[in-house]
Amino acid sequence: MTKVRSGVVRSAVLLSASVAAALLLGGCAGTPKMDVKASCEFLNNDTFKPDGNQQQQSKQIAAHYHEIADKLAPEIGDPIKEMAAIMDKAAASSLGATTQEQQQQLTVHFNKIGEYCK
Repeated sequence: MTKVRSGVVRSAVLLSASVAAALLLGGCAGTPKMDVKASCEFLNNDTFKPDGNQQQQSKQIAAHYHEIADKLAPEIGDPIKEMAAIMDKAAASSLGATTQEQQQQLTVHFNKIGEYCK
């Protein structure tokens, strides 16, 4: 019976640690978002530059897009989330390069952002 208790306690401790980690990483009330103007300023001042080969660059771009999307106003962040998904697919390809169709999709999303950030 002691083993069952220690297992239950261990599970409770692990669950508590997992919840605490999720709250620390995600924040209690979610990630605060910038307004549109601040989002545009952020993007205009973003100095991110990927390095390495094409596949590494695609992975880095996707990761950067994922990282910043939730911080930005939804009008800006939502297209960036879509762009991150496109770059994830490109990074998973054998060459790590975007296809012509993916480039067209990225252009559509860049243009959506451009409607707000002039």
